[in-house]
Amino acid sequence: MYFDDKTILFYDGLFTKAVEATTNLYTQTMHYGYGVFEGIRAYKTENGTKIFKAEEHFERLKNSCKQIHIPYTYDNEELIQKTYEVLKRNNLKDAYIRPLVFCSPNMGIGRPNRVSIMICAWEWGAYLGEKLLNLSISSYCRPHPRSTKVEAKVCGHYVNSILASVEAKDKGFDEALLLDSEGYLAEGPGSNLFFEKNGKLYTPQRGNILPGITRATVIELCKELNIPVEEGLYKPEELQNADSAFLCGTAAEVIGVSSLDGKDFPVKWENSLGKKLQLIYKNLVLEKPLLQTQS
Repeated sequence: MYFDDKTILFYDGLFTKAVEATTNLYTQTMHYGYGVFEGIRAYKTENGTKIFKAEEHFERLKNSCKQIHIPYTYDNEELIQKTYEVLKRNNLKDAYIRPLVFCSPNMGIGRPNRVSIMICAWEWGAYLGEKLLNLSISSYCRPHPRSTKVEAKVCGHYVNSILASVEAKDKGFDEALLLDSEGYLAEGPGSNLFFEKNGKLYTPQRGNILPGITRATVIELCKELNIPVEEGLYKPEELQNADSAFLCGTAAEVIGVSSLDGKDFPVKWENSLGKKLQLIYKNLVLEKPLLQTQS
């Protein structure tokens, strides 16, 4: 349950009960998916509740709007303060946060007349769960970069994600893996891909993916830990012959992959680079020493 009759959200400058918030049914966002959003997490740390990489997320929200010609007149520092207030008013310590910029009523397909912003939050565990995932390569591909702004986090893009995820689950898999329009590895429906081969990590390059903030964090951690990581174009066969793999994203955090289309990866997750990064990432967001052993 994302909200109840006591849940408070921030909506166009005001804090209001979620059950009392209303919007016009003729918005471009509802009819055409013309809006942008972010997925952010807050964690209960020894120093209090902290939003992880809040500045980076709200900057991406701003840039997503800019890329698809949605006006963005908000002050990000103020929005971050409002987000902390949303957490406080809902008594949330560990939470998933959803800012959404949506367009005003307009049945045309031109620029919006004006926009609104909403920020809500709720308790939400790791989106893909805790167990290792069985992936399947999707029959759907990522949108072509000449057809849309693939690096913007646009509401309408996620119809593609839903189709891929539903298809995979209907086939008995945990999640999908999408290729790009040229047949190269791209990403999961809501997460980025890394795979390991001979002690080195590989991840699809920018251009056909949403360059995730968690993905960037993993790459930063690899540099700190002297784990070699390469960004490039990779065919599915290279993943099929990998030693191990994992997905990462704000909602999913870092989650291991056990198999691809029924073929198990040979390196046990406990012995993989992904497992090491999973533990270190958790320490990072909880503001603990990076190499501290998890209890």
